[in-house]
Amino acid sequence: MLTVAVSARAVDGAATAAVMDAVAAAFGVRRRDVTLVAGATSRTKVLDVDVEEEAGRARLAHLLTV
Repeated sequence: MLTVAVSARAVDGAATAAVMDAVAAAFGVRRRDVTLVAGATSRTKVLDVDVEEEAGRARLAHLLTV
C-alpha cells in the first residue's frame, strides 16, 4: 500500500484530484493514465495506474523505500 498525503481540502473532489495528480507524477505518467477505482468519498482510495508492469513495479518498490 502506498500512502499519499496532499494539502488539498476534501471539497468538491479537490483532494481526490490532488492525489491522482501526485500519483501520476510519482509514476511518471499522464494524469489521464490514473483512474479512480474506488473511494471517491473515502479517505482510502484505490487507483489504477496505466503503466508498463515491470516499470510500475520497480517505481512502486522505489516509492515504498523512500
